Amino acid sequence: MIRSLWIYFWGIITVLRSGLKLHKGRKLYNVGTKQAQQELFEAPKWVSQKVIKSTGTDVHVSGQEKLPDEAVLFVANHQGLFDILALIGYVGKPLGFIAKKEVEKIPIVSSWMSLMHGVFIDRSDRRQSVRAIGQGIDSLKKGHSLVIFPEGTRSRGSNLNTFKSGSLRLATKANVPIVPIAINGTYQMLEEDKGRVKGSTIHMSILDPIYPNDYQEKKHSDLAIAIQSSIEKSLQQM
Repeated sequence: MIRSLWIYFWGIITVLRSGLKLHKGRKLYNVGTKQAQQELFEAPKWVSQKVIKSTGTDVHVSGQEKLPDEAVLFVANHQGLFDILALIGYVGKPLGFIAKKEVEKIPIVSSWMSLMHGVFIDRSDRRQSVRAIGQGIDSLKKGHSLVIFPEGTRSRGSNLNTFKSGSLRLATKANVPIVPIAINGTYQMLEEDKGRVKGSTIHMSILDPIYPNDYQEKKHSDLAIAIQSSIEKSLQQM
């Protein structure tokens, strides 16, 4: 328990330190170039890596050579809260998230999420959800990669919940590649032991991109099944 409290404290201090860089981040956000966005992303990337390392966790990533240069929709399984830090810290490409509306209330974190072109969505409000999806599509069209967790909630283990197909419209409407990512080991850092933080080994596999020419003739439901199957296969190999 003492170790968990120390890690929580260290995480809060690290986030607070990143707040000092928000002013520079806003300037880079307004510049809007690819180089500026890459530089802006360095602060949240640094925070994510620092927090994960403080838990004693090792991260192993494969498939970075498959990443397209253009904006993509990352589709990942969702084992635990540390998935978000693992993706920001180790994928190797600037990205934002489709996040729950509640995240918008968290100081500093919400500011960085917005600067990373993240989208806050209220699933209880259908109209707001539609507007948020439209915002996400617009961000992708402008060259900003996003992450979705189509399970909709944390699986808290290696077994996947059914992938929901609706969120894939972000990619199909924006006409961008879909990049599946299989993540394993993050649930052991928090969810496995009732909120106690501990070290783990995270394996993250970036799978083959699915380009518009590959998915344009498929139904969203079939596409969701195919992506879930590829991630499940990768998890089994891990």
